[in-house]
Amino acid sequence: MCGIVGYVGKASAGSVLINALKRLEYRGYDSSGLAVVSESRNVEMRKRSGRLDNLKELLAENPAEGNCGISHTRWATHGEPTDANAHPHTDQSGKLVMVHNGVIENYQTLKEQLGAEGHEFRSQTDSEVLAHLIGKCFDSSQEDDRCKRLVEAVREALKMVTGTYGIVVMHADAPKFLVGARLGSPLVIGLGKGEKFLASDVGAIVSHTSDAIYLSDRDLVYMTEDDFAIENVDGDAADYEVSTVDYTQEDAEKGEFPHFMLKEIYEQPTSIQNAFRGRLLDDQASAILGGLQLTPRELRDVDRIVLCGCGTASHAAMVGEYLIEHLARIPTEVEIASEFRYRNTPLDKNTLVFVISQSGETIDTLSAMREGQRKGHRVLGIVNTVGSTIARESDGGSYLYSGPEIGVAATKSFTSQVTLLTLLALLLGRMRHLSVDYGQRMLQELRDLPAKVEMILQQSDKIRTIAEKYIDAQGMLFLGRQFNYPTALEGALKMKEISYIFASGHAAAELKHGIIALVSEETPSVFIMPKDSVFEKNVSTLEEVKARKGPVIAITTEGGVELERIADDVIYIPEVTECLSPILASIPLQLLSYHFAVARGCDVDKPRNLAKSVTVE
Repeated sequence: MCGIVGYVGKASAGSVLINALKRLEYRGYDSSGLAVVSESRNVEMRKRSGRLDNLKELLAENPAEGNCGISHTRWATHGEPTDANAHPHTDQSGKLVMVHNGVIENYQTLKEQLGAEGHEFRSQTDSEVLAHLIGKCFDSSQEDDRCKRLVEAVREALKMVTGTYGIVVMHADAPKFLVGARLGSPLVIGLGKGEKFLASDVGAIVSHTSDAIYLSDRDLVYMTEDDFAIENVDGDAADYEVSTVDYTQEDAEKGEFPHFMLKEIYEQPTSIQNAFRGRLLDDQASAILGGLQLTPRELRDVDRIVLCGCGTASHAAMVGEYLIEHLARIPTEVEIASEFRYRNTPLDKNTLVFVISQSGETIDTLSAMREGQRKGHRVLGIVNTVGSTIARESDGGSYLYSGPEIGVAATKSFTSQVTLLTLLALLLGRMRHLSVDYGQRMLQELRDLPAKVEMILQQSDKIRTIAEKYIDAQGMLFLGRQFNYPTALEGALKMKEISYIFASGHAAAELKHGIIALVSEETPSVFIMPKDSVFEKNVSTLEEVKARKGPVIAITTEGGVELERIADDVIYIPEVTECLSPILASIPLQLLSYHFAVARGCDVDKPRNLAKSVTVE
């Protein structure tokens, strides 16, 4: 999985492709490559393991000239990150070239069959097997028109594979012609003047066009620089819609910040405001989420809610569970999407399912949505990316409107997801038992959040000093209770994602049930303990850590100084109602992990082994 870009037009394909891949670096990758068909109908292939700069150096030494090409950044699944395993891959003839995101599950069987027919493979990847299979179908086709032959070859080969794919294919004998297809792995068409694009992420092509078509599963597209057609894999015409991309080139640049992650941390006053903008109803002391496409009566009939997500989204869902049960008194459960899709979870007819995904393409979350729908349930999406698969296939939902999140470690999407879940909890609560007065106070608390986040961001230098103090720590504990137990999990995830130390989040009261064995002078504990209903309990737990000489960083509400005599370091957040404290408490945790990782020399925007959007199992 990772980045795909295809181009056909009048410009130099190599230059267009390398610049587009640069915009996809944030997705995480371990190798890159491109192929261009030259005017003499030769395939010019360039591939390198490691960073994109390695490929750029190779191209500077040995340019690839032509106006039609395909490119890829690879995150290894089958085979190590080597030059040979990097994409693109060719068929047996060397004339057909393909890039692929996804997993071909029956590749071993296909490889043995093709090997018996004399095919020789140069890589360890499943993707190369698909390239050989398409090449075999192309060579055996009776169609005289070579462009049509290529389309039919792709169609025929895809009917023989099991798994997921987003592919772009070209052939030296069908010049200035691209074929793409998707099943479970995103692919978007970019429509330019006298040029066309195929990409796995619209961010790769926003500098060239704002007109895009998001392909659906089993769609197949073929294109020249002037025209395109979309069908399904079976050959029938497919419906599509041209969308205007709400994403600018500036969105994909760091501006004055050294890293995308820091930029996105600082964007949270705006992204939180965008999440509730236009959704607060003062006259009803409630919220409006029109995208849910549910009548008040239908919402009133909901007896149970299931929230599904992966990684950071699952932590936001956990906060959402506390919020909905606290404000609306509706039983709510959180399911890790990868587990939900394979479990036989009992769901009664009045259960409402939400799937949460920043990208709207997370494969496990997408599969969980489809599983819920297969069982006859209404499944709603909470996503950030307009036009994503979950946004298109869900039964309704709400956008975060956070703007592009490019840093691999999620920051603003977490606080936006929690904000949106707060609106949902408030809406459901006002339909049940919440008073007008309580609803009005919640609306004001929400409106005050952006300014309070700004106040925390002003402490960045102080938090950097604290982070550098513990630079030699090889592990950290994150502890919180009630609404801030998920905050502790999210803080630990941020720390291990970008600094590579062992970090674990726990419910603070669980300390005595085994976790206390990890406490030592070398292992800092981060306590998330605002002035809430369990503050005194958290103080007692903190004392137990200090009694065993464990260093403590405390995140608490401003206005009190009692923790300064106990904790080694204290970070203050503004006062906020208890159920919204995770939004504020997560900001210093993001800054702590960011400054800690930078001090250790880690690449926070491209952490090792990670991809921004997980589109394969």
